[in-house]
Amino acid sequence: MIFVTVGTHEQGFERLIKKIDDLVRDGEIKEDVIMQIGFTQYKPKYCKWKKLFPYSEMKEMMQKARIVITHGGPASFIMALQEGKIPIVVPRMFKYNEHVNDHQVDFSLAVNKRYKNIIVVKDIEDLDYDIQNYEKMRNNMKSKIINNNKNFNEKFKKIVSELLRE
Repeated sequence: MIFVTVGTHEQGFERLIKKIDDLVRDGEIKEDVIMQIGFTQYKPKYCKWKKLFPYSEMKEMMQKARIVITHGGPASFIMALQEGKIPIVVPRMFKYNEHVNDHQVDFSLAVNKRYKNIIVVKDIEDLDYDIQNYEKMRNNMKSKIINNNKNFNEKFKKIVSELLRE
C-alpha cells in the first residue's frame, strides 16, 4: 500500500494528488493507494482518500504503507522517518500556488543533503520513476533520524552519574 499525505496547509496540492491518481488510472501504480488530500480541490477517482486523518490513523497508515509520499512539511516526513520509512517528499511550490514561498523545497533539499534519508521530488514527472525504483533507492539510504533528545539524555545521565559518585 502507498500512503500519500499533503498535510493540513490551507492551500491545495492538486499537482501531487492528481499525478498519483493518474498513475493509478494508467496502471503505473498497481497497489492500493490511500490519500490524505487536505484542502485539495481535486477529488481522486482511482484512490481511496479522506480530507484529513486523526493523528492515530496517520501513524497507522504510515506503519502499514510500503511507500509513504508526503509534501515537504517537516511534521509529515519526520513522522514517516520515525516509523522507519524512507519517505518520498514532494515539496509544495510557490509557482503552483501550493504555498506562500518555496521553504518546503529549500528545507527538504537541505535535509536530504545533510542526512540522505529522504527522496526529494522537485519535478512531478520524476515521481513515477521514484515509485518504480523505490526499493533500490531505499536500500541505498538510511531511515534513521538523529534523535538529539536521546543523545542529550545519555550525556546528561553520564554527568549526573559522575556527580553522584563524588
